[in-house]
Amino acid sequence: MKKILIIFLSLLLLFSPLTTISVQAEDFSVSAKSSIAVDASSGKILYSQNATDSSTRIASITKLLTAYLVYKSVDEKKIAWDTKVPISDYAYNLTMNSNASNIPLAEGTEITVKDLLNALLLPSANSAAIALAEKIAGSEPKFVDMMMAQLKEWGITDAKLYSSSGLPNSELGENIYPGSTENDANTMSAQDVAIMCTHLLKDYPEILKITEKTELEFDKGGQSETTLSNTNQMLPGFATTRAGVDGLKTGSTSFYVDCFAATTVQNGFRIITVVLESKNSSEDNSTPFSLTNSLMNQVYASWTKIRIADKGNQISEFPSLPVQDGKKNTINLVAGEDFSAVVPFKGGTADANAISISFDKKAQTAIEAPIKKGEELVQATAVQKDNLGYLPGFSGHHFPLTAENDVTRANIFVVMWNSFVRFVNEKL
Repeated sequence: MKKILIIFLSLLLLFSPLTTISVQAEDFSVSAKSSIAVDASSGKILYSQNATDSSTRIASITKLLTAYLVYKSVDEKKIAWDTKVPISDYAYNLTMNSNASNIPLAEGTEITVKDLLNALLLPSANSAAIALAEKIAGSEPKFVDMMMAQLKEWGITDAKLYSSSGLPNSELGENIYPGSTENDANTMSAQDVAIMCTHLLKDYPEILKITEKTELEFDKGGQSETTLSNTNQMLPGFATTRAGVDGLKTGSTSFYVDCFAATTVQNGFRIITVVLESKNSSEDNSTPFSLTNSLMNQVYASWTKIRIADKGNQISEFPSLPVQDGKKNTINLVAGEDFSAVVPFKGGTADANAISISFDKKAQTAIEAPIKKGEELVQATAVQKDNLGYLPGFSGHHFPLTAENDVTRANIFVVMWNSFVRFVNEKL
């Protein structure tokens, strides 16, 4: 047992970086007030620029949180996708506001939750956000309270939200959040938005089936029938298209799109990028997409994915555990799934030594029989130590080590004898 422990500790030191390393290129920057890029699987920060500035306006990026609560309400069976939602005077009258992105709605109509979610995400319809908020919470202010409670649950406490749509109070007339002022607008840091997007993709990845579409039908056969067009110019058919991009949401703090929370898969791993309040917004609204493209290029040039463990195979750092009261004295551990982690990539070489692996059990921890094949016995965590760290609430890449085979329990006489020996060794 001591030999196993020595080998384990030696290998753990081998895989542990001796010093904290810097992975962010000093000569690269995003022309925006705030930006960030993270690994969607682990919450590992891959790029950060003024990312904790919570005074940054997020505009319609807000709608991603509204969408999260819609999915959550459907999941909890409070509403269904085919639930008809009435369009209130507040929501309908907003369609007359030329400063607010919207879709034409027939007065007094009812639209399904599914259609409203599509309208929320593709053309960024503000009336859809309000209608959904009123249906779920009874009123928009109560829905905003739900939004703030959800952020708090994720550890986000510096955000300020006043509307479900992301519209500033200056566009909402008498419908502003109680106690707020005409000058108030939704603000969050890029890091907060990244936390929100990471939870959204982990909990409801099916949202990408919507955000990847350039067009969708709306209220087919109804009074408000139309075709929804996506505002995401990184999808196919636009000048700033990029292969792999399948979401998420744009935002406009002025007359031009200047915010974009995006996600893409390249080189086998998904990242989330956030660009808020981009500078020198262009009339064709391409600026945040061009900046996002540059940020994605930077990230994928600086990071790569390496295999840590293969499903069904042992890993040398933690090959087995002792068994208590079993017909075998040890149980071999194998990876419960294929597992990879993102590491720095420099000069065409992946820095595998940047990863440190830890375990939630010690190598001498005895597991009581019986043990079932495939039973999770140890939780492994692979951590990258650098100057960027992880999003708050995320602690690294996690994967399970499971039992390679069954271990049945020994007969009653062996179990009794083992209990006696343990008593003697521990108490006497």
